[in-house]
Amino acid sequence: MKVFTPKQVAKSADDKYLGVLVAAKYARELNALPLERSPYGPVKLTTTALDALSSGQLEYRLVTRRQAGGE
Repeated sequence: MKVFTPKQVAKSADDKYLGVLVAAKYARELNALPLERSPYGPVKLTTTALDALSSGQLEYRLVTRRQAGGE
């Protein structure tokens, strides 16, 4: 079992909370893939996502939300 510390996650993201949110979003994307074609095997998707984030394989960008009713 692989364990990720908050410092490891924070190195790849602005802070540890953002890192966990990015990894969770990526794990949801991995979960949407068909199971037959998944190259990850028995490794948990959250572990795979945190590993991709902490190793620098995962790139992300922040998008600001639109204001409701604003132009």
